[in-house]
Amino acid sequence: MNFKVKCIYPVVLAALACLAGACNDGLLDVEATDRIGDDPIVNDSSLFEDFVINRYMGVRLQDKEAEGTPPGFGRGFEYALWASLTDEAIYNNDDNTWVVQRGQLAPENLGITGTQWARSYRSIRECNYALSVIDQVQMSTTHKAWLTAELKFIRAYRYHDLVRNYGSVVLMGDKVYNLTDDLMAEELFEKSSIAEGVQYVVAQLDEAASGLPASNNSTWQLGRATRGAALALKARMLLYAASPLYNAGTWQAAADAAQDVMDLSYSLHPDYRSLFLSPSSNEIIFERLYAVGARHVCLEISNGPNGYGGWAGNSPLQNLVDAYEVKVDATTAVPFDWDNAAHKADPYANRDPRFNASVLHNGSDYRGRQIETFLPGGKDSKDGQDNWNASKTGYYLKKFLNDALPIQNPWDVAGTQPWIYLRYAEVLLNYAEAQNEVAGPDASVYDAINLIRQRADMPDLPAGLDKNGMRDAIRRERQVELAFEEHRFYDVRRWMIAMDTENEPAYGVSITKSGNTLTYQKVVALDGRKFEEKHYWLPIPRAEIQSSGDRLDQSPHY
Repeated sequence: MNFKVKCIYPVVLAALACLAGACNDGLLDVEATDRIGDDPIVNDSSLFEDFVINRYMGVRLQDKEAEGTPPGFGRGFEYALWASLTDEAIYNNDDNTWVVQRGQLAPENLGITGTQWARSYRSIRECNYALSVIDQVQMSTTHKAWLTAELKFIRAYRYHDLVRNYGSVVLMGDKVYNLTDDLMAEELFEKSSIAEGVQYVVAQLDEAASGLPASNNSTWQLGRATRGAALALKARMLLYAASPLYNAGTWQAAADAAQDVMDLSYSLHPDYRSLFLSPSSNEIIFERLYAVGARHVCLEISNGPNGYGGWAGNSPLQNLVDAYEVKVDATTAVPFDWDNAAHKADPYANRDPRFNASVLHNGSDYRGRQIETFLPGGKDSKDGQDNWNASKTGYYLKKFLNDALPIQNPWDVAGTQPWIYLRYAEVLLNYAEAQNEVAGPDASVYDAINLIRQRADMPDLPAGLDKNGMRDAIRRERQVELAFEEHRFYDVRRWMIAMDTENEPAYGVSITKSGNTLTYQKVVALDGRKFEEKHYWLPIPRAEIQSSGDRLDQSPHY
């Protein structure tokens, strides 16, 4: 045995010496098989277009995100919606959301907000790379122009995400940074002003709008950006820029940008509830599509009532429920008021129809029976089955949920609803808000808001509102029309009212049943809710600051 071992060693050593020398100079030049290199992407136009399309998605950076498919822009459909960081909802089982609700947000403790910075900049670099090599790709001039505009749109959306979360951010331009570059160069850490960031986003969207197709079709499939998507995102960015927190633009520019979208061919979907269940609607301007095999979180089980085997997920707050008006008759609606004896005795009667389309409450008809959140004995209360999944607020999410999909064992059939990034109702609201600030509540402001209210079967706004009254009405309309769609978080901040709205307790409802009588009481569903001035912007992750050698300025007051 020893003899054989001793004889093998010299042979192996000689072979290794030969391999390490002139026997094969390229031995270590191994081509990776787990990724596609630059040459195939540039040399194959179809592969290059696939690369561009995949930029609508980003990299997964955190646990409990991107179930089924990679994340897109913003947050979108995840277990914990962005709404659960606001006065719209709480995430029933925390999942790194309560840190935001309780004002404990810090550079080292970011909860679900911690992925926005890195994911956005990674995507920006990928867009810059594609733009830097697109001239080498063999394809028609027209199609190349479309892809160039598409990449500029995606890049602008990523910067839009950065600006609305962090304010001042680093603008990377068109440069593609590689490991061979000086990654400690000062320009990598120099933040622009908010105004410069907004101007860059708007300029990129203008370029994108001029080059993108006008609509989706067989060669430019649904889910890809169009001219309308670029103009609608521009209108949103300019609305934010004109708002008090940003103070980096004009209301006139925001109104004009929204009007440009209104001049296109979009219209409101006839039915509010069904709008969120299918990708085919003339109201939808830009959306993320899903399918069986490429799904998102199964919404019905993750948000459904415990009495049906659901997990309660994003549980709506009383704070939001109270914003839905009471419809008195065909011409009159009034705010809900807990001090109104009739309202308190029957709080769900005659509410804005968007309430029942968005929120499940005690008495809601749902899958063959009525929701029961009362105590004692309610099937969807803590006295029901799986009581650890009972809603802490007394409400369950209904918006987005498809009653045709199963709650139990949904994994191979559910998770297919579109996530709507931009829709026409938002554009109308954007226009009304900006135009009211420019000229007061003129006829065009009333028309924009009343069009949305008429779709919801709500009375028109009362005549004679002044600018302040219309401002309040528009803000309430945004709150209920756009509920759970990732707007409220940014609205209360840009209006600089978050010190009020986000310091309100997270309210729910307690319902006591005695015989046939129900008694309703507003209660605190999650204690310790807190918001400080610094929370108007997200903190940059501590790791990013450290990797810059402390040259990247942190968001204010962190």
